Amino acid sequence: MGVVMDGDRLIDQGEGTPESDWLPWLDAASLPSVTAEVLVPAGARAVVVAPHPDDEVLSVGGLLAQLAESDREVCVIAVTDGTASHPGSSRWTPADLGHARALESRRALALLGLLQPPLRLGLPDGRLSEMRSVLEDKFLNLLRPGDVVFTTWRLDGHPDHEATGHASAHAARHVGARLVEVPVWAWHWAAPGDPRVPWAGARRLQLDANALPRKIRATLAFQSQLQPDDTTGAQPILRASTVARARRPFEVFFT
Repeated sequence: MGVVMDGDRLIDQGEGTPESDWLPWLDAASLPSVTAEVLVPAGARAVVVAPHPDDEVLSVGGLLAQLAESDREVCVIAVTDGTASHPGSSRWTPADLGHARALESRRALALLGLLQPPLRLGLPDGRLSEMRSVLEDKFLNLLRPGDVVFTTWRLDGHPDHEATGHASAHAARHVGARLVEVPVWAWHWAAPGDPRVPWAGARRLQLDANALPRKIRATLAFQSQLQPDDTTGAQPILRASTVARARRPFEVFFT
């Protein structure tokens, strides 16, 4: 993806705020801990709404591995097929990406212990902010009362992430589901202690010895996003800093 500007939340071409800044601050902040069992109580269904293939792993891959281990019901909704990730590429055309990224997502979920493929909505990558009412209608038809809905934070900085978050919040409120938001791009543009981030509602899930390696392997399933593109000279879509964040032994949620 290119540079994205949404207000003062800038996603530029660089690596963003480094983990060497985030990790000490997050440890010192002592965010309240939460468990997978508290996030998704027995009898509840976890619904993960991913704007693009890979967001489900980057945001909640560790949680998904723990839910699979405890046989919780999980539904992953893929809003787009990620076909706009390589503009101008002859190696990764939109058709190639639509096929490859769907396979990558299925492989990644299998590595987490989930064999059910994502429910693919096929909406246009990069244009979700124009389709908020369409998103809301689709989610209203897919969510159930009592679901726990995990999706990208409504102020994450990427327009697709924010549109997905807003539509998920609308639908969850109307059907009686619980919403949990997850920062993905916010780790790039924000800084430790950033007042724009709702730290008061943040919770930390520690990943166990099974979940963390599964999440790391699942992240590596997205090879279309991890390789440079020699036809355009573009660097990998998933930057080194993004991959480093996926290796954290914990995940952060806004409840």
